[in-house]
Amino acid sequence: MPDSGFPPRQARGRGASWYRGDCHIHSVYSDGELTPEQLAADARSVGLDFIATTEHNSANAHNAWGRHAADDFLVLLGEEVTTKTGHWLALGIAPGQVIDWDYRVGDKLIGPCLDQVRESGGLCVAAHPHAPYPSGSFMYPYRDLDAVEVWNGLWTSDRPWNADNEAALAEWGRGLAEGIHAGRWRPAMGNSDTHLEGQIGIPHTVVFAEDLSTPAVLEGIRVGRSWIAESAAVDLSLTAVAADHNAGIGERLATHGEPVMVRAHIRGVPSATVSFHTDRGKVHREALPDSGVGTVEWHTTSEDSAFARIEVRHPHGHMAALTNPIVLT
Repeated sequence: MPDSGFPPRQARGRGASWYRGDCHIHSVYSDGELTPEQLAADARSVGLDFIATTEHNSANAHNAWGRHAADDFLVLLGEEVTTKTGHWLALGIAPGQVIDWDYRVGDKLIGPCLDQVRESGGLCVAAHPHAPYPSGSFMYPYRDLDAVEVWNGLWTSDRPWNADNEAALAEWGRGLAEGIHAGRWRPAMGNSDTHLEGQIGIPHTVVFAEDLSTPAVLEGIRVGRSWIAESAAVDLSLTAVAADHNAGIGERLATHGEPVMVRAHIRGVPSATVSFHTDRGKVHREALPDSGVGTVEWHTTSEDSAFARIEVRHPHGHMAALTNPIVLT
């Protein structure tokens, strides 16, 4: 583990596996109340494998994280770019790199800033697109971004799922079919936007990565090999099978005209409702037992469904988990 400076881009992981991470956190280096040391300890205690440091319009915290990375804990460098008409996350940027924020949608200046992030090997994510405060609503077109944060955390609220998230999810869901048919869709992410103690990891994104490294994690997010969980107590899998072929979250299944079975297995959400969503909207729903462990199956064809994704909700309607789609062709 390094003594100081910037965190390494590689940690000792489990090889190709699912990794849990929170890519939107604030420390005392911007308007958060916790130190990097406290955030790293809290992240590990709630079962996270990686986090991203995303202070507002600053890289001042970048070289404070080296000592808090670990052999099995990855820290990505980032920034929350807070423009006048929407915030976005620059993930995986270079050490000390600062992305400009002093513009609004009419200035048409966001493009070069997005290019700077991608030239550094990074990822651009629309943050909390329906946040109800000045500059919080995201006014730029999603087509220029790599992913959308549809689930933003508690921050100053005591409700981990609220109307802002519901609106962001609905907007993302409406655009998903068009994006898939056009050949490029933007994956959903969930992050805590931690500012206070007890918020980190609520929610977080579970990413399939080839290893626990910055490039591998970003690639998993970029292609949608990911789902969102309210906590590490929640686990799920989603697969689609047609004939002898199968695919998982973020993958494409060539059905060759055969019937498709979509199977979801969920653990950790007692009495939850599991709903299946396609380009026709919500097409099936089923309840889990009180134990919170269950398997739900649904059948379709690629002619009827361009994709399939699921949402898992508590009995009161708040989200517990949701996935990116499996594309059916």
